[in-house]
Amino acid sequence: MKIPVIIDTDPGVDDTLAILLALASPELDVLAIIVSFGNTDTEASYLNIFKLYKAISLHIKKHPDAQSRFPGFSSSRKVILARGAEGPLEGDLHSAQYFHGRDGLGGITTRHPDLSLEGDIPLEHPQLQIVGKPGVEVALELIRSQPARAVTYIALGPLTNLAKLVQLDESIVRSRLGRIVCMGGALDVPGNTSPVAEFNFFADPFAVKELLVPTPPSLGIPLERFLLLPLDITTVHQLSFPFYKERVDPAFESTSKPSQPEGKSVLTHFTSSFLERTREIMIEFGNDAMELHDIVAVWCAIENPPVEVEAEGAIPTLRPGWKAVKRKFEVERTGELTRGMLVVDRRDDEGAYAPGSNRAEVQAELEKHKFIHSGMYESTALPAQVEVEESAQTDPLPGHPSGVPVVYETPGPQALVQLMLERIWGVAN
Repeated sequence: MKIPVIIDTDPGVDDTLAILLALASPELDVLAIIVSFGNTDTEASYLNIFKLYKAISLHIKKHPDAQSRFPGFSSSRKVILARGAEGPLEGDLHSAQYFHGRDGLGGITTRHPDLSLEGDIPLEHPQLQIVGKPGVEVALELIRSQPARAVTYIALGPLTNLAKLVQLDESIVRSRLGRIVCMGGALDVPGNTSPVAEFNFFADPFAVKELLVPTPPSLGIPLERFLLLPLDITTVHQLSFPFYKERVDPAFESTSKPSQPEGKSVLTHFTSSFLERTREIMIEFGNDAMELHDIVAVWCAIENPPVEVEAEGAIPTLRPGWKAVKRKFEVERTGELTRGMLVVDRRDDEGAYAPGSNRAEVQAELEKHKFIHSGMYESTALPAQVEVEESAQTDPLPGHPSGVPVVYETPGPQALVQLMLERIWGVAN
């Protein structure tokens, strides 16, 4: 049975690949795509959905046998497309155009006009049901119309839309939404937008606070149906650009040698046209690979459908190969340098002091033996990974949520890349 999903996205580079994977996955029934600010502004995000659908449509027109590869695109029921939030709940508006480009797709609007839209935004579309009502209202109606605990909400951008959805009707969200899969945050690794913050949580930390660490704790979303995929787990899932060139597009290079449509499928030309700029940026960061952040979240939704009954306070039920642990943190909302940081109390975390020792215990032992230390006590070890977190961090506290379920293990990067090759580009093993 298919999993009905609502995709909340700010279509930049990895979001676009994530949506392609969703539309190419027979396990999912994409009910709606809600676009918002984030990687670029809401209007550019909205246009990118039409560009994506245009690429699939042209691809299928040239290769009719590929239609079966995109069940979400060829569905008899149109996917609803709606606009979501144009800015955060509070605070300044930020975007990731420095990485994704002004149009969100690495500048293909000017570099590849053949992949851009012609004329005005269409009011009708063969595969999309274009609506004027706010995305949160669309999401609420869909959650009400589907069986209870059936819908998975996939949050690929800032959590603003989800926070507004809870504000609109908290009882419906808490009683009927089946699962929420969210890509966001950084716990034990550096951020990607700042030294300490991942972009989605940086873009609207107020929404993160309201949903995941609310005051009082009785508010927010049911965490036994929530899965967080932070940079800690998503960053290790990568698509090597030399591998992409070997297996998908032998002519792939960079903006110095832009993709040409001749000799390749439309879909390959489309993905190469926005990945060529991404490659340049990633090489500047010292990595000739694409990090598959949002794609991991869609993969998680594919592999882990909602369970009708989840015990309150439990970690969501996951299939073999997937593991999660509860983490406690607060989110910094207004820090001059730390906006969007997930602040973990490491004072009693064995990974915080070297090597593998409890800080309080080490200090007590030093004092017991009257040891005089001339240097720093602080650890120089690598950050603790989620799976080795001290039990004091995860044990329930009276009157406080027992933590946010965080995915720390998947079936592995190779499994995801192979899935993408087969489903998005039709490349066999």
